[in-house]
Amino acid sequence: MRHQRFHGRIDSGGRACNWPGCDEAGEFRAPGVRPPGFDGPGDYRWFCLEHVRQFNAGYDYFDGMEAEEILRAQSPLHGWERQTRAFRPDAGIDEAPHWGQFADPLEAISARARAHVRQRREAMRPENTRFAPDERRALGVLGLDGDIDRKTLRLRYTRLLRQYHPDHNGGDHGFADRLQAVVEAYQLLRKARALA
Repeated sequence: MRHQRFHGRIDSGGRACNWPGCDEAGEFRAPGVRPPGFDGPGDYRWFCLEHVRQFNAGYDYFDGMEAEEILRAQSPLHGWERQTRAFRPDAGIDEAPHWGQFADPLEAISARARAHVRQRREAMRPENTRFAPDERRALGVLGLDGDIDRKTLRLRYTRLLRQYHPDHNGGDHGFADRLQAVVEAYQLLRKARALA
């Protein structure tokens, strides 16, 4: 999937606009009936520029919700009242994959499993034993092993910032969660005793 800079246009690959009676290329993605979630990427509708503007002008996120549901969704605490799932990051497994980065859902699941096995192997290496378990997880987020110094840590952090920050990748905010994880990992590791 190739994104063009700043405006959200994605090469259609011959896909037609989903607007009834329109024969233009469907280059702009809009929410479908089933939203993305842990179990898959969800559905999308594809429109030409004119029709995605019309769709966006009439789109109502709160359509079909009761007044109480709308107030709850607008609350700053929305989502925090839910019970913790077994698959949350604090349970030892990372969050749901960004489905748009994968052509096949099985590819996303496979990548996640490989990352988990790689983290386990890295944790068992002798040079990683000088770090605490949370610091080893932070090393995994940054793609580093335990044989590092402060300069290597800083260089890797700077490279990942450039890779994931929207100012450096054409305004793409799809890596916001990954960027946040990188920043948190660096903040933890820069205070690590093993690097003192």
